Amino acid sequence: MITKLTQGYRRFREDRWPSEKAEYELLAKGQKPHTLIVACSDSRADPALIFDTAPGELFVVRNVANLVPPYQPDGKLHGVSAALEFGVNVLGVKQIVVMGHAGCGGVNAMIKGTPDNCRDFVLPWVEQGVPTVRRVCEEWPADQAERVAEEAIVRLSLDNLRTFPWIADKEARGDLQLVGLHFGIADGKLTRAGDAPRFEPLE
Repeated sequence: MITKLTQGYRRFREDRWPSEKAEYELLAKGQKPHTLIVACSDSRADPALIFDTAPGELFVVRNVANLVPPYQPDGKLHGVSAALEFGVNVLGVKQIVVMGHAGCGGVNAMIKGTPDNCRDFVLPWVEQGVPTVRRVCEEWPADQAERVAEEAIVRLSLDNLRTFPWIADKEARGDLQLVGLHFGIADGKLTRAGDAPRFEPLE
């Protein structure tokens, strides 16, 4: 497997590095991304590719099912919360995007149960979304439930973002925008959370 990575590295050095060298040298002095993205770790939904961004534009936080836990400064280990704090309070991002995607394995685990070999960490992690997903499955037809559940988890993460006081304060002042998106892997289309019950096409 390292061979594939090495080949990719060589292409980067030969094809991209010569034209982007000056940009990387500037970035070495510091970063100023405009957007923090909370996305799923799924290998098929890479924010940098989807948004065609250059290095330094995005501060990306990826985890199973693009979940943001509620604000809980209890001294324990909180990787997502630490990234949010750094991105908002140190880097000064102007927007936070939560991006879910079609066929999310984490959301599927919330619906059908976590695999037996993923009970140490995945199980307690996805449990935070189970009440939301269960409600969706009760309210929507079976052929729509999975997609609506993926959208509902994005909305849950947006709600949880607003429990962080320094995020809520900046949003209230108009200094920070929160956006919810969903990426369709098969069709490559993005939809956006709004006032309607379902996400709508991103214009």
